[in-house]
Amino acid sequence: MRRREISNETELLEIIKASKWCHLAMVDHEGNPYVIPMNFGYCEGVVYMHGAQHGKKITILKQNPSVCINFSTDHKLHYQNEDVACSWSMKYRSVLVNGQAEFLIEEEEKIAALNIIMAQYSEKEFKFNPPSIREVNVWKIKIDKIEGRVFGY
Repeated sequence: MRRREISNETELLEIIKASKWCHLAMVDHEGNPYVIPMNFGYCEGVVYMHGAQHGKKITILKQNPSVCINFSTDHKLHYQNEDVACSWSMKYRSVLVNGQAEFLIEEEEKIAALNIIMAQYSEKEFKFNPPSIREVNVWKIKIDKIEGRVFGY
């Protein structure tokens, strides 16, 4: 089985939409990497995320908005010979995107973004109460660079 690069935009977006979570990578003010799993929403070249008003990721994103996001799905253990360790591998499909985090301030923007995030996980319509909207940080990452890999599929 060979790993191959994905350049087809339809296939790249299919992987993003099939992912149930992603990993958000940032770099703190000391130059240390910081990676966390996140829920997300995707729409028209933009990834949307949300979180608390304060915390490590918010501090990092405000100091350095450059991010890399990993989406990965369809993991399946595979081997050619059960007794030969080097023949074991993992099938997968993955996408990496780079961009800049931009915090949303306006209530309407936040609600629209939260609806996009919820649409990743449910077809249900949701309502958001004003205190919740005020207390949540919502940000978007316009995709500047996208690349994908697939192995075993």
